[in-house]
Amino acid sequence: MKAAIIGYGKMGREIERILRERGHEVALTIDADNASDLDAEHLEGIDVAIEFTTPATAYANIRTCLEAGTAVVSGTTGWTDRLAELQALCRERGGALFYASNFSLGVNLLFRLNRRLAELVGSAGGYQVRIDEVHHTQKKDAPSGTAITLAEGVIAGMPDKREWVNYAPGIDCSAHRIDDPAAAASNQVVIGSVREGAVPGIHTVRYESEDDCLELRHETKNRRSLALGAVVAAEFLAGKRGIYTMDDLLK
Repeated sequence: MKAAIIGYGKMGREIERILRERGHEVALTIDADNASDLDAEHLEGIDVAIEFTTPATAYANIRTCLEAGTAVVSGTTGWTDRLAELQALCRERGGALFYASNFSLGVNLLFRLNRRLAELVGSAGGYQVRIDEVHHTQKKDAPSGTAITLAEGVIAGMPDKREWVNYAPGIDCSAHRIDDPAAAASNQVVIGSVREGAVPGIHTVRYESEDDCLELRHETKNRRSLALGAVVAAEFLAGKRGIYTMDDLLK
């Protein structure tokens, strides 16, 4: 497989190592200093582009790939209010797009467990739910895409939940921000966000009643698990057309 890496930071370099370990060719790397090289000419002959950049650049990066006819895997979070636009473009162009908020196998198992637990708790009633996520200080957006996916699972399973809000003190880029979690409405799921140290990622979903509590928790130990998942997704996507997620990969 001939791959392009868009976003050549710590994650991009880990993806590069894994691609080479698995016998693939890294034919193009794009970062801020050569962003203008992301065009149809440089993408010619690329089987799959793997995109991990920033909320401000992801949409344009993915659009460029789709318009060039290049399959693209993306794990950038904080911009997905426009994901539907790119999915429509992908269908229109007969392209290939794989998006996931988190490429870790363990996290995707957590998503499934959480969806099922939310359904059971929703049927039983009497429980409140809160999601907490902790990431390294270099992650500027909040909440994490993983936390949003967990909240969407809660909302799908619990009839009395309608939306999520974010309590993120000290984080500038926060979506659906609230200043006091105690002020959240009963139909809102509170996501608490913290940025500290070099934490790769910790996500906790807590269901609590007057009598007991249930917790689901996942801790990422390093970036390699995420990078490996992205490379496996690229291998899965190569030669395909259509829109895919981790649910398709893990079937």
